[in-house]
This record gives sequence, C-alpha cells and structure tokens, in this order.
Amino acid sequence: MPLKPLSLAVMLAGSLIPTPMMGADRITGAAFATRSEVFAPHAMAATSHPLTTQIALEVMKAGGSAVDAAIAANAALGLMEPTGNGIGGDLFAIVWDPKTRKLYGYNGHGRSPATLSLQWFVDHGYRDIPPHGPLPVTVPGAVDGWFALHERFGKRRMRDNLQPAIDYARNGHPVHETIAYYWARSVPVLSKFPGFIEQFTLGGRAPRKGELWRNPFLAETLETIAREGRDGFYRGRVAKTIADYVQAQGGFLSEDDLAEHHGEWVDPVSINYRGYDVWELPPSGQGIAALQILQLLEGFDLKAYGFGSFEHVHLFTEAKKLAFEDRARWYADPAFAPAPVDALISDAYADQRRRLIDPQRAAKTVEAGNPALNEGDTIYLTTADADGMMVSLIQSNYRGMGSGMTPPGLGFILQDRGEMFVLKEGHPNSFAPRKRPFHTIIPAFITQDGKPWLSFGLMGGAMQPQGHAQIVINLIDFGMNLQEAGDAPRIHHDGSTEPTGQNLAMTDGGVLQLESGFPYETIRALMNAGHHVEFANGPYGGYQAIARDHAQGIYIGASESRKDGQAAGY
Repeated sequence: MPLKPLSLAVMLAGSLIPTPMMGADRITGAAFATRSEVFAPHAMAATSHPLTTQIALEVMKAGGSAVDAAIAANAALGLMEPTGNGIGGDLFAIVWDPKTRKLYGYNGHGRSPATLSLQWFVDHGYRDIPPHGPLPVTVPGAVDGWFALHERFGKRRMRDNLQPAIDYARNGHPVHETIAYYWARSVPVLSKFPGFIEQFTLGGRAPRKGELWRNPFLAETLETIAREGRDGFYRGRVAKTIADYVQAQGGFLSEDDLAEHHGEWVDPVSINYRGYDVWELPPSGQGIAALQILQLLEGFDLKAYGFGSFEHVHLFTEAKKLAFEDRARWYADPAFAPAPVDALISDAYADQRRRLIDPQRAAKTVEAGNPALNEGDTIYLTTADADGMMVSLIQSNYRGMGSGMTPPGLGFILQDRGEMFVLKEGHPNSFAPRKRPFHTIIPAFITQDGKPWLSFGLMGGAMQPQGHAQIVINLIDFGMNLQEAGDAPRIHHDGSTEPTGQNLAMTDGGVLQLESGFPYETIRALMNAGHHVEFANGPYGGYQAIARDHAQGIYIGASESRKDGQAAGY
C-alpha cells in the first residue's frame, strides 16, 4: 500500500513527547500531563462533571457509602450530561466491599422486547437494526441497578441520594462546554422524534455552554422513583408512558417487558498482569477483550521498548486485532450463547494466539480463535469512602443521546442498545426476544496481593477495552502516575469485525488512529510496517480513576482531561 501523506498535525506530534535531550514543561517530566494527581485522606470521587463530583462528596460527608455517592452522582449526570447517559440506559458496576474483602459485579443490562422476533426484521427487509427510532430500544437497566446496589451496600435513603439531582433539575445548572458541543450534534439527528424538541432543546436548539438548563420532567420522574422505589419506574405511570409512546412510534417495548426486567449479580473475572490482578465483568459486555489484550502483551517487554516506540504501538495494535476477532465471535448474552471465558483469558490460549503476531509487520487478515462485538457515548465514575469501599460504575444510552425516543413528560431518552444485535440466524449475538445484545460499557478494577489498588474506567464504545489495556500498561509497564496514565496520547484501532456481524473478517488491516503526541519516527515506522495510520479527533475515550495508597492510608484521584470532569476528595 502506498504511504499516505501525513497531516501537519501528525508530523508535528512528535514534539509533544520529551526526550532525554529535551526539557519538559510539566514538573512530572511528561509534557502531556495536564494536571497533578488529587490526594485525600478520607474519601474520593472522580466523575465526568465537577458538580456531580461535589454531589458524591457531599453524600459521603453526610454518612453515605461509596455506593450511595455513586448513585447520587449517576442520577445527576443523567441531567447534566444527557449526551452520555440517563435513566433510559443500562448500568454496570464493580464494588470492593471492605467487610468481606471481595469484589462484587452487577450487570444491569436490559433485554429486547418479548413480542419482537428475528423473523419480523427479515420479513420487513432489514439487514441491520437502525440506530435510532423505536426498533433498537431495549429495557433500561439503570434504575434497577441503583436499587440492587443500594439494597446491598447503601446506607442512606434512596430519596436522599436522588434529591440533589431533583433539585438541580428543578432549579437549573450551567451546561459545560464539551457537553454543549455533543448536545448540539445530537439535536439535528433526534429532533424528528416526538418529545425530543419539547424536552431536550431551548426553542429547538441545544443549550450553549454556560446556559442554565432545567428539566422539570426529569425531576418529577425522579420524585416518583424516590417515592415509589424501583416499581415507580418499571411499573405504573412511568412504565405505561414508556410503553405507550414506543408502540405509538412503531416499536414493541411493552409494560410487561419493563415489569419483568431484572439485572443480576455476577462474579468479576481476572488475569494477572505482571503481579497485578486486573478485573472485568464477563459477557454480555466486552470487558474480557481488555484482559485478552493484556494476556497477549505480557509476553513482550514493553518497558524496555518504551512508551510511544514503534514496538509499543505495533504490538498493542496487533494484540487488539486478535482480541477483537474473538470479541465478535464469542461475546453475547450468556443465557443464549455462553462464551468460553476461562479459555479465552487463559495463559495457554494467549500463548497460542501470541504466535500469530509478527513483530515487524501489520496483519491484514485476522480470524477468531477456537479455544478448548461502533461508536458510543457513556459516562464513567468512581467513588471511594472512609470505610474503604470503592465503586467502579459505568452507565450509557449508547449512541450519543440514545434512540431519540423521548416519552412525553418523563424527561429522559431511551437507549438504542438493540442496534448491536445481529440479524443473522445462528450468530451468538443474533436477535431473539428477551435477549440482551452485546454490550460495550465496562467498569474495571485492579487488586494486588488481595488488596484493592485501583478503580477505573475509560468510556467510548469500542475504545473501552483498548483504553483499559492502555491505562494498565501506562501504569505498570511505563511507570506513569494516575493522571499521566490518562493524559498520555492514546492508540485507537478501527476495522476489526464488529459484534453486529459487519465486516465478517478484517481483510485490510483496519485503520490505526493515533492521538497527537506520538513521535514522527514511530508513525513513519508504523506506516513502513504496513499500518494504515491516520490522525483523528477521536474517539479516544474518557477516563476517571481512584487508587488506594495502603501505606499512607489515602486515596489518589485522576480525571479525564478530554472531558469536563473532576477528581476531588476530603
């Protein structure tokens, strides 16, 4: 393939990485560092919005647990960052419980409508499920997740946890710049759907940065949930309004679908990476793709190669290609198509697959192994309290602000997660009634010697497992601190087979997108090795993290510099 001319942005990118002969304009020595880590003795919160971080801290100061704080922050983010999440979406979490000294996982993933079938899509000429409108709507699992987490680990009343979001919804908050940008991108796409303009615009336009935004409809819905509990969402007026609206638009979601929803507690799974146990949730999500990438890379001395080297970027990309073909082949709702998780993340399987990596050339074709699934907008948050409880929580409407389905008077948009189903008989992720589609959002956690070390996540569709692996590598192999690990320029490979069945196998090597900051010499070497390299504006993800320093008895926090977030403690 002929070399593609480099853009000026890429050609100048190398100047951002300090070398031994260069000075650095950050005291850490890393020119890409945007700020220092945050330290606190008692509690910490890191979210993608400063106001929700403050809400989480106030909840813990008032005696709430880290789970109470996470619920309160998530409820407020549904108001303040509707471009990424809301009670129309799903939720996943990993909780470290200091009493039992164990990790607990929660899969709050909604299912497809019971009365919609694969045959219906075939009969009506669909090759794929559309990204917007009523057909991709699945049951929202977030509210169920709140109550399940609260029942097990909460200390305060749910009304108290939801009250800050209710107050901001009634009284207003100023919209932040990044959120205003993505909101403005969604309005032209979703304005055609009834209820969206009335509930999510100011006279037909998105709110601008700094403008006060109120959502009295969402305030009323949260009041109902606070008053009536979980059934205030999944039964009664709210559920009937959702079902009537979706069916009026030509969809299938029913009151029975909502009433019968339940999430589930699951056991997190892990691999050991150079002495650290990295934990993810098993499918229906894509978390084990991060574990597979790390398993493959443990066979290479990344520390010796150095951050930003050709070997670092090349080997990471090749490992990602292998893991993502397995992702497309195996990851689905385990109630319908159980994945061989233990085998996929085993040392033996990694050893077998690692032999497929050419250390000097980019693979053009990669197929899934046979051991003995896009663009998404999401929020991630993490909280840690004075008792030692730590929460890793992620929540999403999936594509931007979701399906566009905005039930009247409720103040939220329903997710479009059903777009991820495959309309092909026999595929593990093929559409079926009351089935969970392949899911992209994943929380993560790291322990060492049985002690909690790091609660973290990195949002952004297919970027998430790639980002998780990069954070781990930055911390463990390259010795970065918590903030540097998130600020470092990122690698994003696109073009692998999707869990929707698109691109049945990668045949052209895909596209390697590098964030500004990689040396020119690395980029040129990658192109000479056969990589199709591009500079792109994203998606490079959004990161938050909290670490536990057991020796000092303190928390360390970091927040994503690409978002409007904040890490803070007390």
